[in-house]
Amino acid sequence: MRGGGYPLAFPAFTWEVRANDRNYHMQFKKKFAFCLTKKKYAGNAIKTAKYNFFTFLPLNLYEQFHRMANVYFVFVILLQTFPEISTLPWYTLLFPLSCLLTIRGLRDLIDDIGRHQSDRNINSRPCEILSGKSFCRQKWRDICVGDIVRLRKESFVPADMLLLCSSEPSSLCYVETADIDGETNLKFRQALLVTHQELVSEEIMAAFDGEVTCEEPNSRMHSFTGTLEWRGQTYSLDSEKILLRGCKIRNTDVCYGLVIYAGFDSKIMRNCGKIKRKKTKLDRMMDRLVIIIFLVLLVTSLGLAVASGFWARMFQEKHSYLSALYKRTTPAQQAFFNFWGFTILLKQQSLEVIRDQYLTPCPCFFINWDLEMYYAVKDIPAKARSTSLNDQLGQIEYIFSDKTGTLTQNVMSFKKCCINGTIYGDLWRRQRNYHFPYAFSLHHHGEKKLDFCDATLLEAARRDSDPVLREFLRLLALCHTVMVEEKDQLVYQAASPDEEALVLAARNLGYVFLARTQDTITISELGVKRTYKVLAMLDFNSDRKRMSVLVRDPQGTIRLYTKGADTVILERLQRRGPNETFTEMALDRFAEETLRTLCLASKEVSEAEYSVWSRRHREASILLQDRARELDKLYEEMEQNLQLLGATAIEDKLQDGVPETIQLLKLGNIKVWVLTGDKQETAMNIGYACKLTLVSPLKTPEGIGICGDLLQGDPQAESPHRGVGEEAQEGHHAGHWRWGQRCQHDQKHQRAGGHTSRAVQRLRPGTVLLPPAPPACPWSLGIPPHLQVPPLLLLQDLCWSHGPGLVRFPQRIHSSGEGFSH
Repeated sequence: MRGGGYPLAFPAFTWEVRANDRNYHMQFKKKFAFCLTKKKYAGNAIKTAKYNFFTFLPLNLYEQFHRMANVYFVFVILLQTFPEISTLPWYTLLFPLSCLLTIRGLRDLIDDIGRHQSDRNINSRPCEILSGKSFCRQKWRDICVGDIVRLRKESFVPADMLLLCSSEPSSLCYVETADIDGETNLKFRQALLVTHQELVSEEIMAAFDGEVTCEEPNSRMHSFTGTLEWRGQTYSLDSEKILLRGCKIRNTDVCYGLVIYAGFDSKIMRNCGKIKRKKTKLDRMMDRLVIIIFLVLLVTSLGLAVASGFWARMFQEKHSYLSALYKRTTPAQQAFFNFWGFTILLKQQSLEVIRDQYLTPCPCFFINWDLEMYYAVKDIPAKARSTSLNDQLGQIEYIFSDKTGTLTQNVMSFKKCCINGTIYGDLWRRQRNYHFPYAFSLHHHGEKKLDFCDATLLEAARRDSDPVLREFLRLLALCHTVMVEEKDQLVYQAASPDEEALVLAARNLGYVFLARTQDTITISELGVKRTYKVLAMLDFNSDRKRMSVLVRDPQGTIRLYTKGADTVILERLQRRGPNETFTEMALDRFAEETLRTLCLASKEVSEAEYSVWSRRHREASILLQDRARELDKLYEEMEQNLQLLGATAIEDKLQDGVPETIQLLKLGNIKVWVLTGDKQETAMNIGYACKLTLVSPLKTPEGIGICGDLLQGDPQAESPHRGVGEEAQEGHHAGHWRWGQRCQHDQKHQRAGGHTSRAVQRLRPGTVLLPPAPPACPWSLGIPPHLQVPPLLLLQDLCWSHGPGLVRFPQRIHSSGEGFSH
């Protein structure tokens, strides 16, 4: 147990921040070494450099003498200081060693000077801090915990801050997190309703005395749990109300924030960790090589010394008249001195090997000068920020990549959908230039290139006679986190391109998302404006794999709208009928075409059920301990007995040059792994499209090719209604058997002049089949015992002689050893 009675498994919520009260925070101290103390609340200045003026020489020498080559050099110099065994003056070896140490020291110094300059530039960035009753222009390093800071458009967030209010409606704030997670899509943060309504002037902000209680500083970038106490009321705080250091303010003129974590307490700095001495694989190999050379040298010198001792004794016995020359020495003493003499004489070859490792800093400049690595579109050349980068790049054996935004363009377009047992969008290519007489006039709301055109769906939406279709389109317009700006036309800002594609599809079909406040969403349904009151937003996360919104429509009816992965939506349906079965088949079909799929469902909620649930939700939302777990339980209770509305299919195209790049990497004997959360069929087809899985048919007597290996560790994931254990394994083997039967049927059908089935057509340039069984020796993957892996698909180029492989992780993996096998 920790102080305060909290279990070790949970963070202690002992971080207290008082607004506009620097003196309160300065009185707290904490121990950091023995009896030494420092301020509990860090300042905002950062220091990422390794050395300063006084520590550079000792620390750099300490690091350099961790290299065995330098230790060996010093050992040889020490031997040269003894006149009895010396072959050269000792300073003749000290000079080259000093040159080598100087070269490496200068390289480290140049790298560290760059860090000092970067620290200075960051700490000197301007900002506006509330001082007294007005904002004063100061620098980032002057910010303290509890300060209120004003941020303007295009400025970076200087510390982790609670968003208090902004110039946008409902106190929204748009941020870009490219410097944190590489994502260029805008994300939005929203202030509490109470601070949005009350903090309307600088005088009121100066009098603001709210107190935030939250978790201690940590490195969890996407989670925050805390509460704000102000005027006797307690308000729940989460990560959606926090601006992280390093974010950039976009599309928001002015916003105000209360500093929660500053400097090294901020989440991004907690993730940086301490700068440690890096040692590449080549460095470790050179250390081992030097040790081996030294041991071989000692053994060789010992053998020669022993032989010389025996020779000296024999020589003295045969030539007694020379005994006067050996009065002061014995054969053993001669052997001892000869041992060290041979060690010095044989050092030359080992020093030739050691010398080469000091030539590594030069090639990094060729990266900076490489014109083929220059990106002309954004005028960005390659920049090697470390002089040892060339060594590290040359030792890469594996590349781990995600799919979305890395292999694909991350530009989503709505392609197909299945609603109430009907698939729409199959004929869109033939209808692209077709004039739709019933198409909705969208010039007021803005237009975007339409990749989805289906006259039947447009006509059905216009008639508004199908209640399932109406709820489907209403869900697309309501269940999302997209923000809208109305300029000359509606402009949608979405953190996820998938959500933007779905909202645009609903708009093109007559259900237009118009506005959002903290507790309402306004949409236009076939020209009729309707405002829905948002009762609760059940957020998406990687464990839930779904999101929901609970709304009250203008008639007073409460409805829950849910969208998410088919594996989690289908198992929460109230019933399973023909439409549900057909939708599952449509999902498989969409996946075979490499489309991203989502299931949509809804249900009506009674007033009594909502009243009880709302009270429990309010209580759970202000908990400090176990808040997320309690909220998940409540979400799970609400998202039951759903009615399936349909499914959507979205396309995300590959980036230009991806297949060629992967081919070049594989020619360099680099193994490429790609993680994706898509369905198995989607992952397999994308793997083939980007040439991650090599399809090279093997000739059989019947002329049929066989491609790849399928390793399946989670049969239940393919069919969520199968049992676990033996039943799931039976389903797994039966699935392989059915593939074998399908393949035999296709072979016979093809020889009879027919066409192969879609399952075989989708993966082949010629003729390709999936094998009925996995290989006998799958790879092992080491996972720490505490790690839980979500259900993901892992495409892997195993470089086996018989082709590539596909690995599916089970839903939960616990490893007690060094690795596991699927």
